[in-house]
Amino acid sequence: MRAAWVLLPALAALSAYYVYLPLPGAVSDPWKLMLLDATFRAVQQTCHLIHYLRLSHHLIVLNYLICTFDKLKDVSSEDVKITDAVFDGVEVRVFEPPAKGDESLKRSVVYIHGGGWALASARTSLYNNLCRIMAESLNAVVVSVEYRLVPEVCFPEQYHDALRATKHFLQPDVLAEYSVDPSRIAVSGDSAGGNLAAAVCQQLSKEEDLTVRPKLQALIYPVLQAFDFNTPSYQQNMNMPVLPRYVMINYWIDYFNGNYDLAHELLINNHTALNVGRALSFRARLNWTSLLPASFKKSYKPVVQTTGTAAIVEQLPALLDVRAVPLLADDVTLARQPRTYVLTCENDVLRDDGAMYAKRLEHAGVPVTLDHFHDCFHGCMIFTVWPTDFSAGVHTRNSYIKWLDENL
Repeated sequence: MRAAWVLLPALAALSAYYVYLPLPGAVSDPWKLMLLDATFRAVQQTCHLIHYLRLSHHLIVLNYLICTFDKLKDVSSEDVKITDAVFDGVEVRVFEPPAKGDESLKRSVVYIHGGGWALASARTSLYNNLCRIMAESLNAVVVSVEYRLVPEVCFPEQYHDALRATKHFLQPDVLAEYSVDPSRIAVSGDSAGGNLAAAVCQQLSKEEDLTVRPKLQALIYPVLQAFDFNTPSYQQNMNMPVLPRYVMINYWIDYFNGNYDLAHELLINNHTALNVGRALSFRARLNWTSLLPASFKKSYKPVVQTTGTAAIVEQLPALLDVRAVPLLADDVTLARQPRTYVLTCENDVLRDDGAMYAKRLEHAGVPVTLDHFHDCFHGCMIFTVWPTDFSAGVHTRNSYIKWLDENL
Protein backbone atom coordinates (compact mmCIF):
# COMPACT_ATOMS: atom_id res chain seq x y z
CA MET A 1 0.00 0.00 0.00
CA ARG A 2 2.82 2.35 0.91
CA ALA A 3 4.46 1.62 -2.45
CA ALA A 4 1.26 2.63 -4.25
CA TRP A 5 1.29 6.02 -2.52
CA VAL A 6 4.80 6.55 -3.86
CA LEU A 7 4.14 5.12 -7.31
CA LEU A 8 0.95 7.05 -8.10
CA PRO A 9 2.44 10.54 -7.55
CA ALA A 10 5.50 9.49 -9.53
CA LEU A 11 3.33 8.36 -12.46
CA ALA A 12 1.30 11.56 -12.23
CA ALA A 13 4.49 13.64 -12.30
CA LEU A 14 5.84 11.71 -15.30
CA SER A 15 2.53 12.10 -17.14
CA ALA A 16 2.49 15.83 -16.46
CA TYR A 17 6.09 16.11 -17.67
CA TYR A 18 5.22 14.26 -20.88
CA VAL A 19 2.07 16.29 -21.56
CA TYR A 20 3.27 19.77 -20.64
CA LEU A 21 4.79 21.99 -23.31
CA PRO A 22 5.58 25.69 -22.99
CA LEU A 23 3.21 27.39 -25.41
CA PRO A 24 2.79 31.04 -26.42
CA GLY A 25 0.23 32.83 -24.28
CA ALA A 26 -2.02 33.59 -27.23
CA VAL A 27 -2.57 29.96 -28.25
CA SER A 28 -6.22 28.92 -28.20
CA ASP A 29 -7.18 26.13 -25.72
CA PRO A 30 -3.56 25.47 -24.61
CA TRP A 31 -4.20 22.51 -22.27
CA LYS A 32 -6.43 20.77 -24.77
CA LEU A 33 -3.71 21.28 -27.39
CA MET A 34 -1.09 19.81 -25.05
CA LEU A 35 -3.26 16.72 -24.52
CA LEU A 36 -3.86 16.33 -28.25
CA ASP A 37 -0.15 16.66 -28.95
CA ALA A 38 0.84 14.24 -26.19
CA THR A 39 -1.62 11.68 -27.53
CA PHE A 40 -0.31 12.09 -31.06
CA ARG A 41 3.31 11.86 -29.91
CA ALA A 42 2.60 8.68 -27.92
CA VAL A 43 0.88 7.07 -30.90
CA GLN A 44 3.67 8.14 -33.26
CA GLN A 45 6.34 6.73 -30.96
CA THR A 46 4.47 3.43 -30.75
CA CYS A 47 4.24 3.32 -34.53
CA HIS A 48 7.96 4.02 -34.89
CA LEU A 49 8.68 1.13 -32.50
CA ILE A 50 6.56 -1.17 -34.67
CA HIS A 51 8.46 0.12 -37.71
CA TYR A 52 11.81 -0.47 -35.97
CA LEU A 53 10.77 -4.05 -35.20
CA ARG A 54 9.95 -4.42 -38.92
CA LEU A 55 6.37 -5.46 -38.20
CA SER A 56 4.86 -2.79 -40.46
CA HIS A 57 5.53 0.67 -41.88
CA HIS A 58 4.94 3.29 -39.19
CA LEU A 59 2.71 5.41 -41.45
CA ILE A 60 0.46 2.45 -42.27
CA VAL A 61 0.01 1.71 -38.57
CA LEU A 62 -0.52 5.39 -37.72
CA ASN A 63 -3.16 5.82 -40.42
CA TYR A 64 -4.91 2.63 -39.27
CA LEU A 65 -5.08 3.94 -35.70
CA ILE A 66 -6.34 7.35 -36.87
CA CYS A 67 -9.09 5.76 -38.95
CA THR A 68 -10.01 3.36 -36.11
CA PHE A 69 -10.39 6.24 -33.66
CA ASP A 70 -12.25 8.20 -36.30
CA LYS A 71 -14.96 5.54 -36.50
CA LEU A 72 -16.09 6.55 -33.01
CA LYS A 73 -17.52 9.79 -34.41
CA ASP A 74 -20.85 10.15 -36.16
CA VAL A 75 -21.14 12.93 -38.71
CA SER A 76 -24.14 11.72 -40.67
CA SER A 77 -26.50 14.23 -42.26
CA GLU A 78 -30.00 13.85 -43.54
CA ASP A 79 -29.76 16.97 -45.70
CA VAL A 80 -26.59 16.27 -47.70
CA LYS A 81 -26.36 13.38 -50.14
CA ILE A 82 -22.97 11.65 -49.80
CA THR A 83 -21.83 9.26 -52.52
CA ASP A 84 -18.55 7.65 -53.53
CA ALA A 85 -17.44 7.75 -57.14
CA VAL A 86 -14.37 7.24 -59.34
CA PHE A 87 -13.06 10.13 -61.46
CA ASP A 88 -10.55 8.97 -64.07
CA GLY A 89 -9.36 6.13 -61.84
CA VAL A 90 -9.26 8.24 -58.67
CA GLU A 91 -11.71 7.67 -55.82
CA VAL A 92 -13.69 10.70 -54.67
CA ARG A 93 -16.50 11.41 -52.22
CA VAL A 94 -19.19 13.79 -53.46
CA PHE A 95 -21.36 15.90 -51.14
CA GLU A 96 -24.55 17.25 -52.73
CA PRO A 97 -26.89 19.63 -50.89
CA PRO A 98 -30.64 19.21 -51.33
CA ALA A 99 -32.03 20.71 -54.52
CA LYS A 100 -33.83 24.04 -54.23
CA GLY A 101 -36.66 24.97 -56.52
CA ASP A 102 -35.41 28.48 -57.31
CA GLU A 103 -32.07 27.54 -58.89
CA SER A 104 -30.79 25.27 -61.63
CA LEU A 105 -27.02 25.19 -61.11
CA LYS A 106 -24.87 25.12 -57.96
CA ARG A 107 -21.38 26.32 -57.21
CA SER A 108 -18.75 23.73 -56.32
CA VAL A 109 -15.52 23.10 -54.38
CA VAL A 110 -12.93 20.43 -55.18
CA TYR A 111 -11.38 19.69 -51.77
CA ILE A 112 -8.05 17.91 -51.18
CA HIS A 113 -7.44 16.72 -47.64
CA GLY A 114 -4.24 17.15 -45.63
CA GLY A 115 -2.14 14.68 -43.67
CA GLY A 116 1.45 14.96 -44.91
CA TRP A 117 0.58 13.09 -48.14
CA ALA A 118 0.48 10.00 -45.90
CA LEU A 119 -2.40 10.23 -43.42
CA ALA A 120 -6.17 10.74 -43.20
CA SER A 121 -8.78 10.19 -45.87
CA ALA A 122 -11.67 11.84 -47.65
CA ARG A 123 -13.81 9.29 -45.78
CA THR A 124 -12.77 10.18 -42.23
CA SER A 125 -15.28 11.98 -40.07
CA LEU A 126 -12.98 15.00 -39.69
CA TYR A 127 -13.12 15.68 -43.43
CA ASN A 128 -16.65 14.39 -43.88
CA ASN A 129 -17.77 16.88 -41.26
CA LEU A 130 -15.90 19.76 -42.93
CA CYS A 131 -17.15 18.94 -46.43
CA ARG A 132 -20.72 18.40 -45.25
CA ILE A 133 -20.76 21.78 -43.53
CA MET A 134 -19.29 23.39 -46.64
CA ALA A 135 -21.96 21.80 -48.83
CA GLU A 136 -24.73 22.94 -46.48
CA SER A 137 -23.40 26.45 -45.81
CA LEU A 138 -22.52 27.23 -49.42
CA ASN A 139 -25.29 25.21 -51.06
CA ALA A 140 -22.46 23.77 -53.12
CA VAL A 141 -21.39 20.41 -54.52
CA VAL A 142 -18.17 19.41 -52.74
CA VAL A 143 -15.86 16.83 -54.31
CA SER A 144 -13.39 15.40 -51.77
CA VAL A 145 -10.43 13.67 -53.44
CA GLU A 146 -9.25 10.31 -52.07
CA TYR A 147 -5.72 10.37 -53.47
CA ARG A 148 -3.33 7.51 -52.76
CA LEU A 149 -0.99 7.88 -49.81
CA VAL A 150 2.61 7.29 -48.75
CA PRO A 151 3.99 4.62 -48.44
CA GLU A 152 1.78 2.95 -51.06
CA VAL A 153 2.92 5.59 -53.54
CA CYS A 154 5.22 8.60 -53.40
CA PHE A 155 5.62 11.81 -55.40
CA PRO A 156 4.41 12.50 -58.04
CA GLU A 157 1.49 10.05 -57.73
CA GLN A 158 -0.46 12.10 -55.15
CA TYR A 159 -0.18 15.10 -57.46
CA HIS A 160 -1.28 13.06 -60.49
CA ASP A 161 -4.29 11.68 -58.59
CA ALA A 162 -5.42 15.16 -57.53
CA LEU A 163 -4.90 16.55 -61.03
CA ARG A 164 -6.73 13.70 -62.78
CA ALA A 165 -9.72 13.86 -60.46
CA THR A 166 -9.98 17.64 -60.80
CA LYS A 167 -9.68 17.62 -64.61
CA HIS A 168 -12.31 14.90 -64.85
CA PHE A 169 -14.73 16.91 -62.73
CA LEU A 170 -14.13 20.04 -64.84
CA GLN A 171 -15.45 18.32 -67.97
CA PRO A 172 -18.72 19.98 -69.06
CA ASP A 173 -20.69 16.71 -69.15
CA VAL A 174 -19.58 15.79 -65.60
CA LEU A 175 -20.47 19.25 -64.29
CA ALA A 176 -23.86 18.94 -65.95
CA GLU A 177 -24.40 15.57 -64.26
CA TYR A 178 -23.94 17.22 -60.85
CA SER A 179 -25.78 20.44 -61.84
CA VAL A 180 -22.68 22.58 -61.26
CA ASP A 181 -22.20 26.07 -62.67
CA PRO A 182 -18.89 25.86 -64.65
CA SER A 183 -18.09 29.50 -63.84
CA ARG A 184 -18.27 28.98 -60.05
CA ILE A 185 -15.75 26.29 -59.10
CA ALA A 186 -13.02 26.50 -56.45
CA VAL A 187 -10.04 24.21 -55.79
CA SER A 188 -9.08 24.00 -52.15
CA GLY A 189 -7.13 21.99 -49.59
CA ASP A 190 -5.43 22.10 -46.21
CA SER A 191 -1.77 21.47 -45.35
CA ALA A 192 -0.47 18.82 -47.80
CA GLY A 193 -3.84 19.12 -49.54
CA GLY A 194 -3.17 22.84 -49.91
CA ASN A 195 0.12 21.90 -51.54
CA LEU A 196 -1.70 19.67 -54.03
CA ALA A 197 -4.41 22.26 -54.64
CA ALA A 198 -1.82 24.94 -55.47
CA ALA A 199 0.11 22.57 -57.75
CA VAL A 200 -3.09 21.50 -59.52
CA CYS A 201 -4.14 25.11 -60.11
CA GLN A 202 -0.72 25.94 -61.52
CA GLN A 203 -0.89 23.02 -63.96
CA LEU A 204 -4.48 23.80 -64.99
CA SER A 205 -3.43 27.37 -65.79
CA LYS A 206 -0.90 26.02 -68.31
CA GLU A 207 -3.32 23.75 -70.20
CA GLU A 208 -4.69 25.70 -73.14
CA ASP A 209 -7.33 23.15 -74.18
CA LEU A 210 -9.38 23.38 -70.97
CA THR A 211 -12.84 24.85 -71.47
CA VAL A 212 -13.56 25.17 -67.74
CA ARG A 213 -11.13 26.62 -65.19
CA PRO A 214 -11.35 27.23 -61.45
CA LYS A 215 -12.67 30.61 -60.43
CA LEU A 216 -10.87 30.48 -57.06
CA GLN A 217 -8.26 28.64 -55.08
CA ALA A 218 -8.38 28.48 -51.27
CA LEU A 219 -5.31 27.21 -49.42
CA ILE A 220 -5.46 26.39 -45.72
CA TYR A 221 -2.08 26.56 -43.92
CA PRO A 222 -0.48 25.07 -47.05
CA VAL A 223 2.97 23.46 -47.22
CA LEU A 224 4.54 25.01 -50.31
CA GLN A 225 8.32 24.70 -50.13
CA ALA A 226 11.16 22.45 -49.01
CA PHE A 227 13.88 24.95 -49.92
CA ASP A 228 14.34 26.65 -46.55
CA PHE A 229 13.59 24.95 -43.23
CA ASN A 230 14.76 28.02 -41.31
CA THR A 231 12.20 30.64 -42.23
CA PRO A 232 11.10 32.69 -39.20
CA SER A 233 8.05 30.47 -38.65
CA TYR A 234 10.17 27.31 -38.81
CA GLN A 235 12.55 28.80 -36.25
CA GLN A 236 9.81 30.24 -34.04
CA ASN A 237 7.62 27.11 -34.04
CA MET A 238 10.22 24.35 -34.32
CA ASN A 239 8.69 22.46 -31.36
CA MET A 240 5.08 23.58 -31.73
CA PRO A 241 2.21 21.08 -31.69
CA VAL A 242 0.89 19.46 -33.84
CA LEU A 243 3.60 19.82 -36.46
CA PRO A 244 7.16 20.26 -35.13
CA ARG A 245 9.84 21.06 -37.70
CA TYR A 246 11.43 17.59 -37.63
CA VAL A 247 8.05 15.96 -38.32
CA MET A 248 7.47 18.20 -41.35
CA ILE A 249 10.93 17.37 -42.68
CA ASN A 250 10.20 13.65 -42.29
CA TYR A 251 6.93 14.07 -44.19
CA TRP A 252 8.89 15.60 -47.06
CA ILE A 253 11.40 12.73 -46.98
CA ASP A 254 8.59 10.18 -47.02
CA TYR A 255 6.83 12.02 -49.86
CA PHE A 256 10.02 11.89 -51.95
CA ASN A 257 10.81 8.30 -50.92
CA GLY A 258 14.07 9.48 -49.41
CA ASN A 259 16.29 8.40 -46.54
CA TYR A 260 15.82 9.72 -43.01
CA ASP A 261 19.60 10.10 -42.78
CA LEU A 262 19.15 13.28 -44.83
CA ALA A 263 16.92 14.93 -42.20
CA HIS A 264 19.69 16.87 -40.42
CA GLU A 265 21.20 18.16 -43.66
CA LEU A 266 17.78 19.38 -44.77
CA LEU A 267 17.20 21.00 -41.38
CA ILE A 268 20.33 23.16 -41.70
CA ASN A 269 19.64 23.94 -45.39
CA ASN A 270 22.66 22.07 -46.74
CA HIS A 271 20.58 21.09 -49.78
CA THR A 272 20.25 24.73 -50.89
CA ALA A 273 23.72 26.02 -49.98
CA LEU A 274 25.37 28.62 -52.20
CA ASN A 275 27.51 25.96 -53.89
CA VAL A 276 24.46 23.94 -54.98
CA GLY A 277 24.13 25.24 -58.52
CA ARG A 278 20.67 23.84 -59.21
CA ALA A 279 19.24 25.77 -56.25
CA LEU A 280 20.71 29.18 -57.09
CA SER A 281 18.11 30.15 -59.69
CA PHE A 282 15.29 29.61 -57.18
CA ARG A 283 16.76 31.57 -54.28
CA ALA A 284 15.18 34.92 -55.19
CA ARG A 285 11.73 33.32 -55.31
CA LEU A 286 11.95 32.42 -51.62
CA ASN A 287 13.69 35.46 -50.20
CA TRP A 288 11.69 35.77 -47.03
CA THR A 289 13.56 38.92 -45.98
CA SER A 290 11.64 40.77 -48.70
CA LEU A 291 8.44 38.69 -48.84
CA LEU A 292 7.45 38.65 -45.17
CA PRO A 293 6.14 41.53 -43.02
CA ALA A 294 8.24 42.76 -40.12
CA SER A 295 5.75 41.23 -37.66
CA PHE A 296 6.65 37.79 -39.06
CA LYS A 297 10.40 38.34 -39.51
CA LYS A 298 10.94 39.65 -35.97
CA SER A 299 14.67 39.32 -35.22
CA TYR A 300 15.24 36.03 -37.03
CA LYS A 301 18.18 35.72 -39.41
CA PRO A 302 18.43 33.74 -42.66
CA VAL A 303 20.30 30.43 -42.51
CA VAL A 304 22.31 30.19 -45.74
CA GLN A 305 25.16 27.70 -45.92
CA THR A 306 28.17 28.66 -48.05
CA THR A 307 29.12 25.04 -48.67
CA GLY A 308 26.52 22.30 -48.59
CA THR A 309 25.78 18.93 -50.12
CA ALA A 310 24.80 19.08 -53.77
CA ALA A 311 24.23 15.32 -53.80
CA ILE A 312 21.03 15.78 -51.80
CA VAL A 313 19.29 17.43 -54.73
CA GLU A 314 20.61 14.64 -56.96
CA GLN A 315 19.09 12.04 -54.63
CA LEU A 316 15.84 13.99 -54.17
CA PRO A 317 15.32 16.02 -57.36
CA ALA A 318 11.71 16.69 -56.36
CA LEU A 319 13.03 19.21 -53.81
CA LEU A 320 13.20 21.67 -56.73
CA ASP A 321 10.19 20.36 -58.72
CA VAL A 322 7.40 22.96 -58.86
CA ARG A 323 4.80 20.18 -58.88
CA ALA A 324 5.95 19.35 -55.34
CA VAL A 325 6.98 22.84 -54.22
CA PRO A 326 4.57 25.36 -55.79
CA LEU A 327 6.29 28.35 -54.17
CA LEU A 328 9.17 27.84 -56.62
CA ALA A 329 6.94 28.58 -59.64
CA ASP A 330 7.97 31.40 -61.95
CA ASP A 331 6.16 34.74 -62.11
CA VAL A 332 4.50 33.92 -65.44
CA THR A 333 2.80 30.87 -63.92
CA LEU A 334 1.78 32.77 -60.81
CA ALA A 335 0.19 35.54 -62.90
CA ARG A 336 -2.21 32.96 -64.38
CA GLN A 337 -3.58 31.85 -61.01
CA PRO A 338 -7.20 32.52 -60.00
CA ARG A 339 -8.31 34.76 -57.13
CA THR A 340 -6.73 33.24 -54.04
CA TYR A 341 -7.42 32.82 -50.33
CA VAL A 342 -4.58 31.79 -48.02
CA LEU A 343 -5.21 31.00 -44.36
CA THR A 344 -2.20 31.01 -42.02
CA CYS A 345 -1.71 30.43 -38.30
CA GLU A 346 0.84 32.18 -36.12
CA ASN A 347 1.77 29.02 -34.22
CA ASP A 348 2.66 26.94 -37.27
CA VAL A 349 5.95 26.13 -38.99
CA LEU A 350 4.15 26.60 -42.32
CA ARG A 351 2.95 30.14 -41.61
CA ASP A 352 5.61 31.71 -43.83
CA ASP A 353 5.00 29.29 -46.73
CA GLY A 354 1.48 30.66 -47.07
CA ALA A 355 2.47 34.27 -46.46
CA MET A 356 5.26 34.18 -49.06
CA TYR A 357 2.98 32.58 -51.64
CA ALA A 358 0.33 35.22 -51.01
CA LYS A 359 2.89 38.01 -51.47
CA ARG A 360 4.32 36.50 -54.66
CA LEU A 361 0.82 36.10 -56.10
CA GLU A 362 0.06 39.69 -55.17
CA HIS A 363 3.23 40.87 -56.92
CA ALA A 364 2.10 38.89 -59.99
CA GLY A 365 -1.21 40.77 -60.07
CA VAL A 366 -3.47 38.08 -58.59
CA PRO A 367 -6.20 39.23 -56.15
CA VAL A 368 -5.24 37.64 -52.80
CA THR A 369 -6.74 37.47 -49.33
CA LEU A 370 -4.28 36.52 -46.58
CA ASP A 371 -6.32 35.49 -43.54
CA HIS A 372 -3.96 35.26 -40.56
CA PHE A 373 -4.94 33.94 -37.11
CA HIS A 374 -2.73 34.89 -34.19
CA ASP A 375 -4.06 32.31 -31.71
CA CYS A 376 -4.31 29.26 -33.98
CA PHE A 377 -2.12 26.24 -34.76
CA HIS A 378 -1.51 23.90 -37.66
CA GLY A 379 -4.38 21.57 -38.46
CA CYS A 380 -6.88 23.36 -36.26
CA MET A 381 -9.64 23.77 -38.88
CA ILE A 382 -10.58 20.10 -38.89
CA PHE A 383 -10.71 19.88 -35.10
CA THR A 384 -14.31 20.89 -34.47
CA VAL A 385 -15.89 17.62 -33.26
CA TRP A 386 -15.66 16.23 -29.71
CA PRO A 387 -13.26 15.16 -28.25
CA THR A 388 -10.92 17.12 -30.54
CA ASP A 389 -13.05 20.26 -30.66
CA PHE A 390 -11.18 23.57 -30.54
CA SER A 391 -12.52 27.11 -30.73
CA ALA A 392 -9.68 27.78 -33.17
CA GLY A 393 -11.17 25.18 -35.49
CA VAL A 394 -14.57 26.82 -35.53
CA HIS A 395 -13.14 30.32 -36.03
CA THR A 396 -10.91 29.35 -38.95
CA ARG A 397 -13.59 27.21 -40.60
CA ASN A 398 -16.17 29.98 -40.37
CA SER A 399 -13.77 32.55 -41.84
CA TYR A 400 -12.83 30.20 -44.69
CA ILE A 401 -16.45 29.41 -45.56
CA LYS A 402 -17.40 33.09 -45.31
CA TRP A 403 -14.74 33.98 -47.89
CA LEU A 404 -15.92 31.23 -50.22
CA ASP A 405 -19.51 32.35 -49.83
CA GLU A 406 -18.62 35.95 -50.71
CA ASN A 407 -16.35 35.15 -53.66
CA LEU A 408 -17.51 31.93 -55.27
